[in-house]
Amino acid sequence: MTTRANELTALVTGATAGLGAEFARQLAEAGHHLVLVARGEERLKEKAEEFERDFSISAEVLAADLTTDVGVSLVANRLRDAARPVDVLVNNAGIGLLKSFEQNELEEEKRHLRLHVQTPMELCHAALEVMLARGKGRIINVASVAAFANRGTYSAAKAWQVTFSRWANIAYGKLGVQVTAVCPGFTHTEFHDRMGMDKSVAPRFLWLTAERVVREGLADNAEGKAVSIPTRRYKVVGFFARILPAKLTSGPPRRPLQP
Repeated sequence: MTTRANELTALVTGATAGLGAEFARQLAEAGHHLVLVARGEERLKEKAEEFERDFSISAEVLAADLTTDVGVSLVANRLRDAARPVDVLVNNAGIGLLKSFEQNELEEEKRHLRLHVQTPMELCHAALEVMLARGKGRIINVASVAAFANRGTYSAAKAWQVTFSRWANIAYGKLGVQVTAVCPGFTHTEFHDRMGMDKSVAPRFLWLTAERVVREGLADNAEGKAVSIPTRRYKVVGFFARILPAKLTSGPPRRPLQP
Protein backbone atom coordinates (compact mmCIF):
# COMPACT_ATOMS: atom_id res chain seq x y z
CA MET A 1 0.00 0.00 0.00
CA THR A 2 1.53 3.28 -1.06
CA THR A 3 -1.10 5.92 -0.28
CA ARG A 4 -2.06 7.01 3.21
CA ALA A 5 -5.56 6.26 4.36
CA ASN A 6 -7.85 8.97 5.70
CA GLU A 7 -8.90 8.20 9.26
CA LEU A 8 -9.38 4.50 8.71
CA THR A 9 -9.17 1.86 11.44
CA ALA A 10 -7.88 -1.71 11.18
CA LEU A 11 -8.40 -4.47 13.73
CA VAL A 12 -5.75 -7.20 13.70
CA THR A 13 -5.88 -10.40 15.73
CA GLY A 14 -2.68 -12.11 16.80
CA ALA A 15 -1.09 -8.69 16.49
CA THR A 16 1.96 -8.96 18.72
CA ALA A 17 4.12 -11.22 16.55
CA GLY A 18 4.64 -12.71 13.11
CA LEU A 19 2.24 -11.92 10.30
CA GLY A 20 -0.16 -10.16 12.65
CA ALA A 21 2.47 -7.68 13.78
CA GLU A 22 3.51 -7.14 10.16
CA PHE A 23 -0.07 -6.55 9.03
CA ALA A 24 -0.42 -3.99 11.83
CA ARG A 25 2.87 -2.33 10.89
CA GLN A 26 2.05 -1.97 7.19
CA LEU A 27 -1.48 -0.77 7.88
CA ALA A 28 -0.16 1.77 10.39
CA GLU A 29 2.45 2.89 7.86
CA ALA A 30 -0.42 3.51 5.43
CA GLY A 31 -2.09 5.71 8.04
CA HIS A 32 -4.64 3.35 9.58
CA HIS A 33 -5.41 3.61 13.27
CA LEU A 34 -5.19 0.22 14.95
CA VAL A 35 -7.08 -2.07 17.26
CA LEU A 36 -4.57 -4.70 18.35
CA VAL A 37 -5.83 -8.04 19.66
CA ALA A 38 -3.85 -10.80 21.38
CA ARG A 39 -3.77 -12.61 24.70
CA GLY A 40 -0.83 -10.84 26.35
CA GLU A 41 -1.68 -7.32 27.47
CA GLU A 42 1.91 -6.24 28.13
CA ARG A 43 3.11 -7.16 24.66
CA LEU A 44 0.04 -5.47 23.18
CA LYS A 45 0.85 -2.25 25.00
CA GLU A 46 4.46 -2.39 23.84
CA LYS A 47 3.36 -2.84 20.22
CA ALA A 48 0.77 -0.08 20.51
CA GLU A 49 3.36 2.36 21.84
CA GLU A 50 5.78 1.36 19.07
CA PHE A 51 3.24 1.91 16.28
CA GLU A 52 1.98 5.19 17.74
CA ARG A 53 5.55 6.47 18.02
CA ASP A 54 6.70 5.32 14.59
CA PHE A 55 3.63 6.15 12.51
CA SER A 56 1.72 8.89 14.38
CA ILE A 57 -1.48 6.86 14.56
CA SER A 58 -3.58 5.77 17.54
CA ALA A 59 -3.48 2.15 18.70
CA GLU A 60 -6.10 0.59 20.94
CA VAL A 61 -5.40 -2.70 22.70
CA LEU A 62 -7.82 -5.55 23.40
CA ALA A 63 -6.40 -8.41 25.46
CA ALA A 64 -8.54 -11.42 24.56
CA ASP A 65 -8.22 -15.18 24.32
CA LEU A 66 -9.92 -15.97 21.03
CA THR A 67 -10.39 -19.62 21.92
CA THR A 68 -13.00 -18.57 24.51
CA ASP A 69 -16.54 -17.21 24.21
CA VAL A 70 -15.65 -14.28 26.48
CA GLY A 71 -12.63 -13.27 24.39
CA VAL A 72 -14.46 -13.55 21.08
CA SER A 73 -17.43 -11.57 22.41
CA LEU A 74 -15.12 -8.77 23.51
CA VAL A 75 -13.67 -8.39 20.02
CA ALA A 76 -17.01 -8.93 18.25
CA ASN A 77 -18.59 -6.16 20.30
CA ARG A 78 -15.78 -3.81 19.26
CA LEU A 79 -16.41 -4.70 15.62
CA ARG A 80 -20.13 -3.97 16.04
CA ASP A 81 -19.46 -0.49 17.44
CA ALA A 82 -20.83 1.66 14.60
CA ALA A 83 -19.73 4.82 16.40
CA ARG A 84 -16.10 3.69 16.03
CA PRO A 85 -16.19 1.69 12.80
CA VAL A 86 -13.51 -0.79 11.83
CA ASP A 87 -12.66 -0.49 8.14
CA VAL A 88 -10.26 -3.43 7.89
CA LEU A 89 -10.47 -6.72 9.78
CA VAL A 90 -7.48 -9.05 9.71
CA ASN A 91 -8.24 -12.50 11.13
CA ASN A 92 -4.70 -13.66 11.76
CA ALA A 93 -4.63 -15.39 15.15
CA GLY A 94 -3.63 -19.02 14.83
CA ILE A 95 -1.84 -21.96 16.35
CA GLY A 96 -0.28 -25.14 15.01
CA LEU A 97 -0.27 -28.71 16.28
CA LEU A 98 2.90 -30.65 15.63
CA LYS A 99 1.60 -34.17 16.29
CA SER A 100 -0.74 -36.26 14.18
CA PHE A 101 -4.48 -35.99 14.83
CA GLU A 102 -4.76 -39.22 16.84
CA GLN A 103 -1.81 -38.19 19.05
CA ASN A 104 -3.25 -34.83 20.03
CA GLU A 105 -5.53 -34.37 22.99
CA LEU A 106 -9.11 -33.78 21.89
CA GLU A 107 -9.20 -30.47 23.78
CA GLU A 108 -6.16 -29.31 21.76
CA GLU A 109 -7.94 -30.16 18.51
CA LYS A 110 -11.12 -28.39 19.63
CA ARG A 111 -9.14 -25.26 20.57
CA HIS A 112 -7.35 -25.42 17.21
CA LEU A 113 -10.64 -25.70 15.31
CA ARG A 114 -12.20 -22.91 17.35
CA LEU A 115 -9.38 -20.48 16.65
CA HIS A 116 -9.12 -21.22 12.91
CA VAL A 117 -12.77 -21.65 11.97
CA GLN A 118 -15.37 -20.61 14.52
CA THR A 119 -13.59 -17.48 15.75
CA PRO A 120 -12.95 -15.92 12.30
CA MET A 121 -16.49 -16.83 11.29
CA GLU A 122 -17.90 -15.01 14.33
CA LEU A 123 -15.66 -11.98 13.83
CA CYS A 124 -16.52 -11.77 10.12
CA HIS A 125 -20.21 -11.87 11.01
CA ALA A 126 -19.78 -9.05 13.54
CA ALA A 127 -17.69 -6.92 11.19
CA LEU A 128 -20.14 -7.29 8.31
CA GLU A 129 -22.97 -5.81 10.38
CA VAL A 130 -21.26 -2.41 10.30
CA MET A 131 -19.38 -2.73 7.01
CA LEU A 132 -22.47 -3.58 4.97
CA ALA A 133 -24.44 -0.77 6.59
CA ARG A 134 -21.66 1.64 5.60
CA GLY A 135 -21.24 0.11 2.14
CA LYS A 136 -17.51 -0.41 2.52
CA GLY A 137 -14.97 -2.54 4.31
CA ARG A 138 -12.14 -5.02 3.91
CA ILE A 139 -11.66 -8.44 5.50
CA ILE A 140 -8.51 -10.55 5.33
CA ASN A 141 -8.50 -14.12 6.60
CA VAL A 142 -4.98 -15.44 7.01
CA ALA A 143 -5.20 -19.00 5.70
CA SER A 144 -2.34 -21.08 4.26
CA VAL A 145 -1.24 -22.78 1.08
CA ALA A 146 -1.81 -25.92 3.15
CA ALA A 147 -5.50 -25.32 2.44
CA PHE A 148 -4.92 -26.84 -1.00
CA ALA A 149 -3.11 -29.92 0.35
CA ASN A 150 -4.02 -32.66 2.81
CA ARG A 151 -2.29 -32.01 6.12
CA GLY A 152 -4.78 -33.07 8.77
CA THR A 153 -7.00 -30.68 10.67
CA TYR A 154 -4.78 -27.68 9.91
CA SER A 155 -5.38 -28.05 6.17
CA ALA A 156 -9.06 -28.70 6.79
CA ALA A 157 -9.45 -25.55 8.88
CA LYS A 158 -7.57 -23.40 6.39
CA ALA A 159 -9.60 -24.87 3.52
CA TRP A 160 -12.71 -23.62 5.31
CA GLN A 161 -11.22 -20.11 5.42
CA VAL A 162 -10.44 -20.21 1.70
CA THR A 163 -13.87 -21.51 0.71
CA PHE A 164 -15.66 -19.02 2.95
CA SER A 165 -13.57 -16.10 1.69
CA ARG A 166 -14.22 -17.00 -1.95
CA TRP A 167 -17.95 -17.09 -1.34
CA ALA A 168 -17.99 -13.96 0.84
CA ASN A 169 -16.01 -11.96 -1.72
CA ILE A 170 -18.61 -12.79 -4.37
CA ALA A 171 -21.54 -12.16 -2.04
CA TYR A 172 -20.31 -8.93 -0.46
CA GLY A 173 -17.82 -7.51 -2.96
CA LYS A 174 -20.63 -5.98 -4.99
CA LEU A 175 -21.84 -4.38 -1.75
CA GLY A 176 -18.49 -2.73 -1.06
CA VAL A 177 -16.82 -5.30 1.21
CA GLN A 178 -13.77 -7.11 -0.16
CA VAL A 179 -12.88 -10.45 1.44
CA THR A 180 -9.57 -12.21 0.82
CA ALA A 181 -7.96 -15.39 2.08
CA VAL A 182 -4.19 -14.87 2.22
CA CYS A 183 -2.43 -18.22 1.74
CA PRO A 184 1.29 -18.07 2.52
CA GLY A 185 3.64 -21.00 2.55
CA PHE A 186 6.50 -21.40 5.02
CA THR A 187 7.14 -17.95 6.50
CA HIS A 188 9.79 -16.77 8.93
CA THR A 189 7.71 -15.94 12.03
CA GLU A 190 7.32 -17.24 15.59
CA PHE A 191 4.58 -19.65 14.43
CA HIS A 192 6.81 -22.66 13.78
CA ASP A 193 8.99 -21.90 16.80
CA ARG A 194 5.98 -22.00 19.11
CA MET A 195 5.05 -25.38 17.61
CA GLY A 196 8.53 -26.69 18.30
CA MET A 197 8.91 -27.58 14.63
CA ASP A 198 12.28 -28.32 13.02
CA LYS A 199 12.43 -25.73 10.21
CA SER A 200 14.92 -27.81 8.23
CA VAL A 201 11.99 -29.88 6.92
CA ALA A 202 11.60 -27.21 4.22
CA PRO A 203 14.44 -26.01 1.95
CA ARG A 204 15.57 -22.41 2.26
CA PHE A 205 14.08 -21.27 -1.05
CA LEU A 206 10.58 -22.07 0.20
CA TRP A 207 10.80 -19.72 3.18
CA LEU A 208 9.16 -16.30 2.78
CA THR A 209 9.43 -13.08 4.74
CA ALA A 210 6.44 -11.73 6.63
CA GLU A 211 6.95 -8.36 4.91
CA ARG A 212 6.40 -9.84 1.45
CA VAL A 213 3.44 -12.01 2.45
CA VAL A 214 1.65 -9.04 3.98
CA ARG A 215 2.53 -6.62 1.19
CA GLU A 216 1.17 -8.94 -1.48
CA GLY A 217 -1.84 -9.90 0.62
CA LEU A 218 -2.87 -6.30 1.21
CA ALA A 219 -2.40 -5.47 -2.46
CA ASP A 220 -4.51 -8.43 -3.59
CA ASN A 221 -7.25 -7.52 -1.11
CA ALA A 222 -7.26 -3.92 -2.36
CA GLU A 223 -7.71 -5.28 -5.89
CA GLY A 224 -10.69 -7.36 -4.78
CA LYS A 225 -9.08 -10.79 -5.14
CA ALA A 226 -10.71 -13.57 -3.13
CA VAL A 227 -7.49 -15.59 -2.72
CA SER A 228 -3.94 -14.31 -2.39
CA ILE A 229 -1.03 -16.74 -2.74
CA PRO A 230 2.19 -14.75 -2.28
CA THR A 231 5.02 -15.38 -4.75
CA ARG A 232 5.07 -17.33 -7.99
CA ARG A 233 6.70 -20.34 -6.38
CA TYR A 234 3.75 -20.85 -4.05
CA LYS A 235 1.23 -20.19 -6.80
CA VAL A 236 2.83 -23.18 -8.53
CA VAL A 237 2.72 -25.20 -5.30
CA GLY A 238 -0.95 -24.35 -4.87
CA PHE A 239 -1.75 -25.33 -8.45
CA PHE A 240 -0.14 -28.76 -8.19
CA ALA A 241 -1.61 -29.35 -4.72
CA ARG A 242 -5.06 -29.03 -6.31
CA ILE A 243 -4.47 -31.55 -9.08
CA LEU A 244 -2.16 -34.17 -7.58
CA PRO A 245 -3.53 -37.27 -5.81
CA ALA A 246 -4.20 -36.72 -2.11
CA LYS A 247 -1.52 -39.19 -1.04
CA LEU A 248 1.12 -37.03 -2.76
CA THR A 249 0.06 -33.79 -1.06
CA SER A 250 -0.02 -35.17 2.46
CA GLY A 251 3.67 -34.41 2.74
CA PRO A 252 6.30 -35.61 5.25
CA PRO A 253 5.68 -35.47 8.99
CA ARG A 254 6.58 -32.22 10.73
CA ARG A 255 9.63 -33.17 12.75
CA PRO A 256 9.90 -31.80 16.27
CA LEU A 257 13.07 -30.08 17.39
CA GLN A 258 15.56 -32.47 18.93
CA PRO A 259 16.33 -31.85 22.63
